[in-house]
Amino acid sequence: MRNKTSKSDTKKEIERFFMHIKEKTPAEVKKIKRLAMSHNISLGINKRLYCKKCLHPYIEPGIKIKNGFVNTKCEFCGYIARWKLHMKDLDETIMPIHEEKACAR
Repeated sequence: MRNKTSKSDTKKEIERFFMHIKEKTPAEVKKIKRLAMSHNISLGINKRLYCKKCLHPYIEPGIKIKNGFVNTKCEFCGYIARWKLHMKDLDETIMPIHEEKACAR
């Protein structure tokens, strides 16, 4: 019989997993994805921490920002993941710099 865990315990386990993702293997990423799916838990922003194709965690990915998209290239398989860049994703410390430049013109 399978060991049943609660949804809150599963969320905590997933959070702990993604805190140390750089030390994980693709098999462990696959396992945690299946755990999240079985409990109907969204991984949210954590999906951007590993390659969608080969499931290797990003260690030193190639990142480019162009035309409102973030392109991340996997260093293992070469797959390029693209995400739309939203204003809420930007760091709040960058915004005052842009406002100062706009006022200087």
